[in-house]
Amino acid sequence: MNNKLLEINDLKVSFFTPAGEVKAVNGISYSLEPGKVLGIVGESGSGKSVSSYSVIGLIDKPGKIVGGSITFNGKDVSKMSKQERLAMAGNEIAMIFQDPMTCLNPVFTIGNQIAESLYHKYGKISKDDVKKRSMDLLSLVGINEPEKRLSQYPHEFSGGMRQRAMIAMALAGEPKLLIADEPTTALDVTIQAQILELLKDIQKKTGMAIVLITHDLGIVADMADDIIVMYGGKIVEQGSVYSIFKNPHHPYTKGLLRSLPDLNAKGSKLIPIMGNPIDLLHLPSGCAFAPRCEECLKVCISNMPEAYKDADGHTTSCWLMDERAKESVEEHKNGK
Repeated sequence: MNNKLLEINDLKVSFFTPAGEVKAVNGISYSLEPGKVLGIVGESGSGKSVSSYSVIGLIDKPGKIVGGSITFNGKDVSKMSKQERLAMAGNEIAMIFQDPMTCLNPVFTIGNQIAESLYHKYGKISKDDVKKRSMDLLSLVGINEPEKRLSQYPHEFSGGMRQRAMIAMALAGEPKLLIADEPTTALDVTIQAQILELLKDIQKKTGMAIVLITHDLGIVADMADDIIVMYGGKIVEQGSVYSIFKNPHHPYTKGLLRSLPDLNAKGSKLIPIMGNPIDLLHLPSGCAFAPRCEECLKVCISNMPEAYKDADGHTTSCWLMDERAKESVEEHKNGK
């Protein structure tokens, strides 16, 4: 019996620009079970947001899904009509973005915008029910005086409250999957922690699955069950949170972890990943991270690495995981 809520198989998404084809997502595969939290990590341009936008149908010209499949709740998303996708978006799948001020309409009250989400879900519903449900949603996301807040406009809310209102709108359709794209980037550290704690609490109460997109491994450490690390439109490493943090394999993942500040080590310096992000217009024939990798081998430059899987399901796309490469590195260390 297949218990996967979301299945991505060899997904490829490109943007066709005057300069050429930008391969934003270049063949990724992963799955997500109901009630689980998946963290997708990577720097800007790695393809993490584009891959998730594809799930909810937000890829539009000049972007296009050029290969692979997306299956949600047993349905092939790629074969859905535009109306079916619109019905799915906001109901079965919801999304919250990193900057709520650009997503909330400044000329409508918070109550009107939550009501729109409720009408999208339930169709005909009385005004009294809309008001009650809206107040319940605001209370659920920790906004005090919900009745008063319904008549206020986005500019009357703080940054943290606007993000909570966005979460309330997303929850209005009682989704099975919530995609959170950098939900704490525009907030200060204290509010970040509150929003992440809120998402974790709601996930436990509702049982929905969450895809948490971020550039910061530290954010997903306490929340996600599994992590995907992306670079250059590909998945370079994936596994459980424990496995990724305890024993990272890919040099890029190790670099991300080294760049995190250690509060217990006084006077320690942050170690950046040297070099520039990959040019998606001119992808190399080998590993995209090779030009920046301190452990780069000759084979990395000309050949795409395979995906090597451990017994615990920890998967790494890196030639260093190949037994032949391990022997070669060991011989080099020993001066042979």
